[in-house]
Amino acid sequence: MQKGGSKSPTIGRPLANTQVYILDSHLQPVPIGVVGELYIGGAGLARDYLHRPDLTSEKFIFNPFSNQLDARLYKTGDLARYLSDGNIEFLGRRDHQVKIRGFRIELLEIEAVLAQHPMVQETIVLVREYASEQRLVAYVVPQQEPPVSSTLRNFLKEKLPEYMIPAAFVFLEAFPLTPNGKRDRRALPAPDTSQRNLEIDFVAPLTPTEHELASIWLEVLRLKQVGIHDNFFELGGHSLLAIQVISRIMEAFSVDFPLRYLFENPTIAELAQKAIAQQIEQAENDALAKILEEVDQLSEAEITQQLLF
Repeated sequence: MQKGGSKSPTIGRPLANTQVYILDSHLQPVPIGVVGELYIGGAGLARDYLHRPDLTSEKFIFNPFSNQLDARLYKTGDLARYLSDGNIEFLGRRDHQVKIRGFRIELLEIEAVLAQHPMVQETIVLVREYASEQRLVAYVVPQQEPPVSSTLRNFLKEKLPEYMIPAAFVFLEAFPLTPNGKRDRRALPAPDTSQRNLEIDFVAPLTPTEHELASIWLEVLRLKQVGIHDNFFELGGHSLLAIQVISRIMEAFSVDFPLRYLFENPTIAELAQKAIAQQIEQAENDALAKILEEVDQLSEAEITQQLLF
């Protein structure tokens, strides 16, 4: 395997009279190194599937890059990307596409990006169901010593949207193989999702506010332990779970608490300070509202008399 280069087989360059395009979901060409779907056009392209008009309309689409009205592109269903030397790297089939929380995700795209990290030798990304929902899990065979999960998570955040970031990383010495020598995805171990999987030291909640927040996190994230400096999103949290947390905070503390507060303060220690500040602010607002209400009930003569004193 070439580190820093292609880890998957390359299919070279297009033949003469053949056009090859790597396009995104909007049929726009992707930049070098970005994963897209492979489309083929040109004079040698077949016209249809025999006696299969449904499959023909699905696979043979209008060619937006040609001036000929009858020109077509063949939608291969293969995932690929251009390498810097002009060759095309084959990454697999779109069969590895999944849908999580309403987002369509190409598992191979996550694998391709993760494989670019210098500490990663091989990687497989799967969907695992736990805590009553589907989550992404990245399995990694490191080059030498396993990197910390946060290092890989931050690396992916620079290149992928939040919904494509794995909730857990599992490090293995080698991937299990089938009898014929292929990687056995079904034999990969499930991550221990009941335990916190972070590199920072555990610091237990101390104040009543921290204990209340920790109780909410444990219930929502389905964990057995959480520290006050643990990052909500590195524990497997996401936007939908964040909404649940905010709803329970508002109920527990009887305060208005915008969703952005959790994104801006993703640890219990930070969130506790914000919750206390909100309680103080709301108490002051309530006290002021009560005073104004009492003043509103006074007559002009009573108000004048109060001002004289």
